This record gives sequence, structure tokens and C-alpha cells, in this order.
Amino acid sequence: MKKVVLLESLGIPQAELEALQKPFEGEVAFAAYPRTADVEQLKSEVRDADALILANMPLPGEVIRAAERLQFIDVAFTGVDHVALDAARERGIRVSNASGYSNEAVAELVIAMALSMLRNLRQVEDRTRTGGTKDGLVGGELRGRTVGIIGYGRIGSRTGELLHAFGCHVLAQRRGEHQRVPEFVELASQDELLRRSDIVVLHCPLNDSTRGMINAEKLALMRPTAILINVARGPVVDEAALADALQKGRIAGACVDVFAQEPPLPANTPLLAAPHTLLTPHVAFATHESMSLRAGIVFDNLRAWLDGRQENAVV
Repeated sequence: MKKVVLLESLGIPQAELEALQKPFEGEVAFAAYPRTADVEQLKSEVRDADALILANMPLPGEVIRAAERLQFIDVAFTGVDHVALDAARERGIRVSNASGYSNEAVAELVIAMALSMLRNLRQVEDRTRTGGTKDGLVGGELRGRTVGIIGYGRIGSRTGELLHAFGCHVLAQRRGEHQRVPEFVELASQDELLRRSDIVVLHCPLNDSTRGMINAEKLALMRPTAILINVARGPVVDEAALADALQKGRIAGACVDVFAQEPPLPANTPLLAAPHTLLTPHVAFATHESMSLRAGIVFDNLRAWLDGRQENAVV
């Protein structure tokens, strides 16, 4: 019998989890642990595991190497930069992700952030609660804006569809001369996109080519009236450079759901003191619907691996 260890909660009710595990009775023994950053504790939990299930908690190489029987890592997340893939490759361990589970959730948060920033929702609510009025806080509309999307994959394309429905002109960064996009999307180079967009949305993965990609030089290309929305990965943006650009009025605002460090954020995080910001603690993926969809994908991945196949392969 295979042993499968859940290293953190999948964010679904216990009854739903048990229903997903039931078809594996007699074939898999499940063990579940609360999330921890204690490396020695993790080593103990994974030592005799054949497969691991986790979401976005860091999984260091030394933990993977301590799992003597480990053959499969089932990641309940789209990004896998928190997993030591080099150690997995070194051991011949397969890795799958839950690609596609949060397309709708992330795209909808982008729309919510854009509308909130344009309509000054945080400020006008504060005014209402303190007996004030809308004076000086008349907002703007999303319709007619040019919105540039960097990272036009599954989530980026869904964001583009929603923006198009709102009447926006959608730009997407060109990845290749033959990239196919809907007729309502205009392809552009990254620099052109940054120069022309009223709103720039980041949906790109974190890798060597995107780490620190949005730096002071790139921010300087943006319009002083532009808004940056980051729902990709924190290290894609130079946080200090973004905070400086906001402090100096080089761009009009920023909506940020992901940071260099996973929340809770240290009090000295530069963006906490920057003006014209909407900050959320990495919630873009987190809806009841997406959590259920994610769990289903994870257990489908597990079924495929047990049957000698691999779905949503990363490694």
C-alpha cells in the first residue's frame, strides 16, 4: 500500500476531503499534518512517504532528499517555485501541479482591484464611516482604458476576456511572432505595452527571466496616470523600486496580492508605507469554488500517478 502525506490543508471541508480520499481505500494510506516551516519536523513527516501533497508551503531540497521512498509530489498550486525541483530531478521524483484551478478566481480579483482603485473604494468607504463625503474622490471608469497583460496564458487570457467585456482595449506581451490571440487582443512588446497601458497586469510565472523584471527602469516607462496590478509572483517586481515610484508619483497606483515574502509581512515592507496602494495577502487564488476545483485536480493527479501515468506534469 502506498503512503500519501498531506503536508498542509487543501482549504476544503473535511467531509469533502474524505469523499475525495474514499476511492483510494485499500490502495493508499493517507496521513495529514498541519503546515510547518520546521525542516526537521518535515523530514520526519515525509521519511516513509511515497507521495506528497502540498499547496504553497516551501518544500526545501533537504526535505525531499530525506524522503527515502518518495516518488511523486502533487502540488495543489499553479506555480511550483516554492518546491526544490532540482532535488526532485536529482532523485527522479515526478512533480505535477494543479494548473487551471484558479483561472476564474485570479482574473476576477484583477477586475475587482482595477475597479476598486479607479473608484477609490477604500477611501470613500473610510469617508462614509467618518461622516465625510465624496469631495475630491470622484473616480473613473474601466471602460475605454487600455490594459496591458504580461503573461497571456490561461489566467491572462481569462482576464483579457473579462476586460474586453468591460469595454477595454487589451494589449498582451508578444512571446513569439506566431502567438495566437483573440481578435480583440493586440500583441505588443513589453516596453510598448508599458508605455501605452493605463493599467498593467502581471500574470507571468517566476523564473530566471522574470525575477526582478519590473524594476525602476521598466516602471519609468509607464504613464504617471497608470496603475500596476501584480497577481503573479512577488519577486517579479522590485518592491523597493515600486514603492519609490509610488512615493514620487511616477505611477498613479499599485494593487499587489503577492510579495517578496509570503504574508504576514514585516512592518518594514516598503509597500506598506507607499501611497495609492491596494494590498491583499495572497488571496487571488482563494475562493470556495477554486479550492474545490483544486482539490479535485490534485486527486486526479494522484489517480493518474498510481495508474502509471502523469497529468499536469512539471517534472
